[in-house]
Amino acid sequence: MNQRIALFPGSFDPFTKGHEDIVLRGLEIFDQVIIGIGHNANKKRYFPLDVMMQRIETTFENYPQVQVMAYDDLTANKAREMGARFLLRGLRNTTDFEYENSIAQVNRYVYEEVETVFLITSPHLAPISSTIIRDLHRYGHNIDEFLPYQIVQV
Repeated sequence: MNQRIALFPGSFDPFTKGHEDIVLRGLEIFDQVIIGIGHNANKKRYFPLDVMMQRIETTFENYPQVQVMAYDDLTANKAREMGARFLLRGLRNTTDFEYENSIAQVNRYVYEEVETVFLITSPHLAPISSTIIRDLHRYGHNIDEFLPYQIVQV
């Protein structure tokens, strides 16, 4: 039997409770979820990659079916390389859908066998975005309630 492997790609800067929710719900559908921290040439990271990888690994230390990795390639290429036939994405609103739909089409062009699976963000987590959390942190506000781990001031 083929394993149902999903790649959950993103910059995860930072990885939020919303992201955690998508992974945990994804585990109800997939045998394995690979959290892929992609390199985005258009974005400079706020939280260091090694710190974020460690925090995410700690968050899912009791879930052997969750793997964390960093990559610098097209997401569709990385999915093919990892044997993932599914891309897992969370949607907070219609703006997210418009953006994600375009990316899903391109990923399908690059890797014809890949399916993008969208999960609607749980309502109580929908207002959370990594951008807002970075801004709160940058200006000295405690962000612990938005994260599934604790972070120190960067």
